[in-house]
Amino acid sequence: MSTIDIADIRQLSVDERIRLIQDIWESIAVDTEPPALTKAQADELDRRIESYRRDPSRAIPAEDVFRELRERFG
Repeated sequence: MSTIDIADIRQLSVDERIRLIQDIWESIAVDTEPPALTKAQADELDRRIESYRRDPSRAIPAEDVFRELRERFG
């Protein structure tokens, strides 16, 4: 592993540092598998899928959810 001098990073403009962070983040996303779900998360997903299968008419379209969130939180 190579070392990175923080003083060198601080010499970059804010825009350059943000781009560096984005590049690092994207490289992590490409090189790693998503974390495994916890048992509680998997159980909740199973519960929601089963609820939907029992009565799909109760589902709320994503567009409606996003619109409501935008209206509430801008």
